Amino acid sequence: MSLPYSSNSPLPLEIETRRTELADLVMRHVPGEGVHTTTISKLDLIRGDQPTEHSTPALYEPCLCLIAQGRKQACLGEEIYFYDPLHYLIASVSLPISGRVIEASPQEPYLCVRLSLDLAQITELIAETGIPQPPRSQSSRGLFVERVDSSLLDAMSRLLRLLETPADAPTLAPLIIREIYYRLLRSPQGARLQEIAIVDSQAHRIARAIEWLNQHYHKPLRIDDLAQVVNLSSSTLHHRFKSVTAMSPLQYQKQLRLQEARRLMITEGLDASAAGYRVGYESASQFSREYSRQFGAPPLRDLARLRTSA
Repeated sequence: MSLPYSSNSPLPLEIETRRTELADLVMRHVPGEGVHTTTISKLDLIRGDQPTEHSTPALYEPCLCLIAQGRKQACLGEEIYFYDPLHYLIASVSLPISGRVIEASPQEPYLCVRLSLDLAQITELIAETGIPQPPRSQSSRGLFVERVDSSLLDAMSRLLRLLETPADAPTLAPLIIREIYYRLLRSPQGARLQEIAIVDSQAHRIARAIEWLNQHYHKPLRIDDLAQVVNLSSSTLHHRFKSVTAMSPLQYQKQLRLQEARRLMITEGLDASAAGYRVGYESASQFSREYSRQFGAPPLRDLARLRTSA
């Protein structure tokens, strides 16, 4: 899923003007590398001064990722997505994704704006504005890339400017975020976002199944029980779940378990056996085997590599 843009390719003039403005605004609020929270709820700013050597697994909550500078790769299962100043990324459901910055330098750092998506607000917006509902057959991946336009860049820049007038933000930020949601719904792939947000659609039920798994990943999983929770047949659940996430519910659960175990070892200092047990593994050897398959090395070696790269 490669895209034609590279840092050496010229952007359309209007897009470049908006992109430059957005990059300048981001730089004012990111003194160094990393993820920077802001005073506006749902809004984070991200900076990277160099490409990342290894992909970093993380659970992406529903969000919009809009790059002002640089380029990034996201992997969902075996699928690879690239996004850049011409293309934004949408995760419409929570997904275990591995991400890697592929274009960045100290002179031109990777700069990204991440806005969380509130599906309840999006549902209200669909009802209030009368945006036509998509055919149910359009339910597909919960991760997609779309071409950016100047109106979306303009709205995001106005949202970031509110960081410099904090007294205005509580009143104006929700209005601008609502505008951003509206523009995403009106985009060529807005139907994907609509389908997830529409209550009682099959895609919405898959989103509920994902939420349930996120809360109960450490427990044994029976597909029939999960299907009953979201009121779908087991076969429909399996088919639709894989359509949205590119993996089966059991594969999704495994990704959650392994990512959480890795986090526990890094942030809480748990050893491999304790971390594996905490996330639901009864066999230490199975945990080590699946961890190696996921992260490319056994737990101890992987943690040593992470500490060295840090």
